[in-house]
Amino acid sequence: MVTNLRHNKAVQIALDLTDPNDTQKNSDKRKSPEGISTTDLIFSAYVSDNAQVFKNILSLHVPEGSIVADVTYGKGTFWKYIPDGLYELRATDLKTGVDCRNLPYEDSSIDCVVLDPPYMEGLFRRQEDHMAGSGNFSAFRDSYSDGKATEYREGQPKYHEAVLDLYLQAGKEAWRVLRDNGSLIVKCQDEVSANKQRLTHVEIINGYEGMGYYTKDLFVVVRTNRPAVSRIVKQQHARKNHSYFLVFIKQEKKKRNKA
Repeated sequence: MVTNLRHNKAVQIALDLTDPNDTQKNSDKRKSPEGISTTDLIFSAYVSDNAQVFKNILSLHVPEGSIVADVTYGKGTFWKYIPDGLYELRATDLKTGVDCRNLPYEDSSIDCVVLDPPYMEGLFRRQEDHMAGSGNFSAFRDSYSDGKATEYREGQPKYHEAVLDLYLQAGKEAWRVLRDNGSLIVKCQDEVSANKQRLTHVEIINGYEGMGYYTKDLFVVVRTNRPAVSRIVKQQHARKNHSYFLVFIKQEKKKRNKA
């Protein structure tokens, strides 16, 4: 009798999975017996440029037609593979007079926020001759600080803590403007500051989840060329040649309350 019950249950499950007329059940499934085996998938790690990975992230996590606020737009390099009109893009940065910590959008009005601020503490030095910013970092200096050193005020964070504070303040502002279930796509990189390893992506995840975000995805981007360092005497830490895209979701209030 028990065997027959188990058999009947298995048959019913099989029928549920293969019933082509049951559109609700089919729409809820991510895989099914009718599916096709494929390796044409979006993966979590790439040796690539940022723009190609960003395109994959949008296709996976942001529906076409969404309102996307890129609040650190810079020269728009993330968007070079995205067809015009695919999203309702709102592109801002400090050069357009908009700080990512104080956005000109109404509460709960944006579907997706893209955040890629300067993530090296050397861009936050108080004196210009102490700042990083040559080579690849020069674009950051031009876009985010006008090539000037940070104006320091008593009591505010310094060095790496200033980097982290910028991410956290921008995350709070993104929370304000995002709709429930909206996405926050964040670009970041770990760094060694004052000879101390700082796992920035972990610090950001912990900070954002404390705000109520859900960490939905993580992508690793490995540089296509070999980074170099000048004037090194003795290497103490592995040289960073990878960075991250993190995807966060602003959870609905009822889900936040259950967490």
